[in-house]
Amino acid sequence: MIGPVLLGLLVFFVYPLIASVWFSLTRYDLVTPPQWNDFRNYIYLFTQDPLIGTAALNTLWFVIFLVPIRMLTSLAVAGLLVRAQRASGIWRTVFYLPSLVPPVASVVAFVFLFNPGTGPVNQILGWFGIQGPLWFNDPAWSKPSLVILGVWVMGDIMIIFLASLLDVPTEQYEAASLDGANGLQKLRYVTFPNIVPVLLFALITGIIAALQYFTEASVASQVASGKASVGEGLGGVLGYPDDSLLTYTQWLYERGFGEFQLGYASALAVILFIVAGLFLVILLRRVSAFNPEGAR
Repeated sequence: MIGPVLLGLLVFFVYPLIASVWFSLTRYDLVTPPQWNDFRNYIYLFTQDPLIGTAALNTLWFVIFLVPIRMLTSLAVAGLLVRAQRASGIWRTVFYLPSLVPPVASVVAFVFLFNPGTGPVNQILGWFGIQGPLWFNDPAWSKPSLVILGVWVMGDIMIIFLASLLDVPTEQYEAASLDGANGLQKLRYVTFPNIVPVLLFALITGIIAALQYFTEASVASQVASGKASVGEGLGGVLGYPDDSLLTYTQWLYERGFGEFQLGYASALAVILFIVAGLFLVILLRRVSAFNPEGAR
């Protein structure tokens, strides 16, 4: 009965993983047969690649800031929706709908909304005497602008948090009230322990998504630079402005399919897989909810 599933894992996961490791040790351009290259791809990656450091730091920035901010905002909104008495269904729909917008469409819309010259955001700020920044055209504001976009499309995480909060037993809140617990104590000793597994799930999936952050940063660079086109790849707008939106996966894509260095791109993919695995292991070992009882 599990044969089809095992076959699918072998074909679509195990084989590509092994093939990526093999290709990472070769010089391969997708046209000629791969040639054994030993560990030269990895040596070049850690010692000579001119943009790998920038791409890795930008990706780490999204892991450190985007993931926690999305989680905290989603949890706060979910908590407010739990307390909502009137029209709660309407508000749930309002907050969830943005997550259904295709990523490319949402990025294009945000770039135009945050256009420094004609966008309505800076115009509204101007009404209050505030000089709006350049947003996606400023290296200092490009990544925070994508964080704002990430918060806007938080509906997928919010709905999971909402379900977990609604699943917390009311008897525990009642018992805490009888013991004289205030709101913060209920949050600390009742709500949080019950939703720790959901928080861990959201954190792990969020980190993995941030490590693979590609579409939003790539489209924002192309649209903000005014050189968005179809079928021409990343090209000269890679990481615009000033490499501030150059992520690890964009650099992997550029080296693999822009410069046809599939062997080196495979090495980048293997390192990304290892880093994601390390994050997963550390988080699972840190959270006691996923450890055997009594284990430390």
